[in-house]
Amino acid sequence: MSKHIAVAGNIGSGKTTLTEMLARHYGWEPHFEEVDHNPYLNDFYEDMQRWSFNLQIYFLNSRFRQVVDIRRNNRNVVQDRTIYEDAFIFAPNLHAMGLMTSRDFNNYSALFELMDGFIQAPDLLIYLRASVPTLVGQIQKRGRSYETSIRLDYLQRLNERYEAWISTYDKGRLLVIDVDHNHFPESAEDLGEIVSRVDAELNGLF
Repeated sequence: MSKHIAVAGNIGSGKTTLTEMLARHYGWEPHFEEVDHNPYLNDFYEDMQRWSFNLQIYFLNSRFRQVVDIRRNNRNVVQDRTIYEDAFIFAPNLHAMGLMTSRDFNNYSALFELMDGFIQAPDLLIYLRASVPTLVGQIQKRGRSYETSIRLDYLQRLNERYEAWISTYDKGRLLVIDVDHNHFPESAEDLGEIVSRVDAELNGLF
């Protein structure tokens, strides 16, 4: 039976790095978020209000296709970011900040609810918990031009929504990693600790 791990976390928490490392360790297939080929991302960071709905629909479409593809192909997969983060964190946050109209948000939410009935949650969700200073440090380190304008209060709001979502997550097994203290990109020992915890969770799936 194929297995599906998903890595969730705020912007700059290390999702892509951990996805790569776990896929390499287990010899599984990594599925990444489409950042480089996203036609809306640059426009969104220039004018969030104008492009928020377009961006969220793009993400919803791309992530829905990804989840359907994962289950259809019956392969072991590590996925970078989940469809739930768009629906429960990013879209509601944009709406709350006045950057997405209620009409657009309600349309978006209805579409997600329809899609949610057709998808399966990952077997294991790994949540990378990080403070805003840690996020900022990692965002600056990777140097993506469109991320330089991200505001601290925006990251803080997203963190609060992540914590609220994770506190009620009940769709499958959950593993929380504190990346303020676990430096898996630089430390083989810290990565080993994550792998041990993932192994323990995966063994419980059989």
